[in-house]
Amino acid sequence: MPKILIVDPIGQPGLDLLRQHSDIQVDVRPRLPKEELMAAIAGYDALIVRSETRVTAEILEAGQALQVVGRAGVGVDNIDLEAATRLGVAVVNAPTGNIIAAAEHTIAVLMALARNVPQADASLKRGEWRRADFMGVEVRDKTLGIIGLGRVGGQVARRARGLDMRVLAYDPFVAPERAAHLNVEMVPFAQILSESDFLTIHTPLTDTTRSLLGAEELAQVKPGIRIINVARGGLIEDEALLAALEDGRVAGAALDVFDPEPPPASPLLLHPRVIVTPHLGASTIEAQADVAREVAEQVLAVLRGQPAQYTVNAPFIASEEHALVAPYLQVAADVGRIAIQLLEGQLGSITLRYQGEIAEGDTRGLRAGALVGLLEPISDERVNLVNATLLAEQRGMQIKEETSPAPEEYPSLVTVELGEDGGSVLVSGTHARGRTHIVRIRDNWMDAVLESPCLLVVDNNDSPGLIGAVGSIAGEYDINISSMTVGRLEPRGHATMVVGLDEPLPEEALARIRAVPRILGVRLVRL
Repeated sequence: MPKILIVDPIGQPGLDLLRQHSDIQVDVRPRLPKEELMAAIAGYDALIVRSETRVTAEILEAGQALQVVGRAGVGVDNIDLEAATRLGVAVVNAPTGNIIAAAEHTIAVLMALARNVPQADASLKRGEWRRADFMGVEVRDKTLGIIGLGRVGGQVARRARGLDMRVLAYDPFVAPERAAHLNVEMVPFAQILSESDFLTIHTPLTDTTRSLLGAEELAQVKPGIRIINVARGGLIEDEALLAALEDGRVAGAALDVFDPEPPPASPLLLHPRVIVTPHLGASTIEAQADVAREVAEQVLAVLRGQPAQYTVNAPFIASEEHALVAPYLQVAADVGRIAIQLLEGQLGSITLRYQGEIAEGDTRGLRAGALVGLLEPISDERVNLVNATLLAEQRGMQIKEETSPAPEEYPSLVTVELGEDGGSVLVSGTHARGRTHIVRIRDNWMDAVLESPCLLVVDNNDSPGLIGAVGSIAGEYDINISSMTVGRLEPRGHATMVVGLDEPLPEEALARIRAVPRILGVRLVRL
């Protein structure tokens, strides 16, 4: 029975979704100290955290059965992705559940900055009446600069346009068409600093974005700018921001995130022109429910052996491509798994072909899926979409990839061709009605539906009685045949018989089948 450990609070809808599955054990042990978590994690298949728990390499290595770490939120900077990838542990997050909440909180603190709302509230509650001290500015016709025009940044842009603001954006990874759709002007980094009246950051925290706004950048900003960070602590250098506030270049700042969290007492937190909130960007009832459901769905997908859409350390599949590509990840794995088990000589070249609709998009996921199939039967390590490419590189595998249209009868095909001494093994597959269909082995076309744990692949010279002979031998050993299909180029020519088996045939039975006249070769393939 798979076991899931939850160590940070998540919304009840996510817990309910997980607990609907009677075949899964769900344990909630909030805020475990590191030592206790390391001692407990060895018995769990999945770990769910938020931002409070740091999932270090030590913890991941202690999780001997760990398949997936779920982050109930967007950022995964509290999880050692390099170690997780090396160990074959999928890291999934919930990137869409809190988008609106984070965007709305950005607008909320923007308005609070413009009108000095927290300061005025605190003053009045102290019994003061100091209207002149809290003169604000209107946001209408002001320029909002957005660094990072992703999901949250895009929603902030929509709302800012509704407030009659001019919106600039800097994001080197966003197509100009998206900016145009949002009615946003894309500008260089220096221009967004020099022209923005308000500046908000919506990027992940990485090696390249850490200290994105430091002393050098803050020296270039428009005097009187107001800066907002609802993304990640560490994007702004605290000392540089404090200095810019003190010299008046920055009129105010709103900070929802810190590094570390909770932050230690500092002059920046106590500054009269700084608004601080305790990481409330995703703290709405609706967002917490959505995030909890989303991360639960991702974790369940991994535990079922299915591709999780938001696996951050596996090949990314855009949401618009996911419905098309996801089924073919399994096809690619099945095709690779069959091809490697049909190989008889020394593995030489590896060619992956993607044909039809799937060839028109990003094929990195298909490559990883095929490598999972190729490596799993020959490796004593855990192999999955997360680490398949890394393991292939460590083995020195040279992989060639090709794309082309598919034959008319198939919308898409995945083919794995393995070069070996004196020849090659070729297997093609497609997806239909929820199943992988093997449609070609070497030169013979067929339609073998994969729904059994084993396949018997028999090369033969097509002639009467061979199917019956194979079936009789399987029956003698009480092995049930679930399906059988034959591919051939011409009557009584070379043929390939694919037999679905509910259990593997013993070696003795395989030897007897090999001895049948006109049978050229027999391979048992485990799926």
